[in-house]
Amino acid sequence: MPSSEKTELQVFNEKEIKKLEKICIKSEDIRDIGILIAIYTGMRIGEICALKWEHIDLNKKLINVKQTLQRVYVEKKKTKVIITPPKTKTSERKIPIPQVLYDELKIKSINYSKQAYVTTGLEDKYIEPRSFQYVYKKALETGEIKYRNFHCLRHTFATRCIRVGMDIKSLSEVLGHADVNITLNRYVHSSYDSKKRFMEKL
Repeated sequence: MPSSEKTELQVFNEKEIKKLEKICIKSEDIRDIGILIAIYTGMRIGEICALKWEHIDLNKKLINVKQTLQRVYVEKKKTKVIITPPKTKTSERKIPIPQVLYDELKIKSINYSKQAYVTTGLEDKYIEPRSFQYVYKKALETGEIKYRNFHCLRHTFATRCIRVGMDIKSLSEVLGHADVNITLNRYVHSSYDSKKRFMEKL
């Protein structure tokens, strides 16, 4: 296959994503709100793990993405968790909160302090991306949904945004891409149905 040829991204279909959304809303496990955040914002797993309630502005219906969490090697066999600002300036961003997600965040926010991590409800304890992957996998198993890695929620979010008509510049900003061309190259080809619809008007 030529290197210039685009590979098809793995995404969840609408039925699967709605089923996963329902599981997260019904769940009593606070960690599952992180999956719902991914579905409706396209945030990266490290950004979700680092998210605190103080970063969520329910009055303005905004999530402020200010930091990311990851485990890194400090020596040959030693690792440690670090929480840092996102790797690029464009990754620090404000994401509008859609109504479905807003309703759930508003309900859950009552029970937790502003300094608590959203996916644990605790001020002094976060969940690591690897552990959060298990939470996500369990939710998929509950819904009998075919496994795709967590990053596919980001791809699915972007694809859904394109399908409902979001312009590429806005989508690029929501995703925190350093360059709008990254968004163009990665996602525009996914909107085949939209292109076909326009072509039929000729």
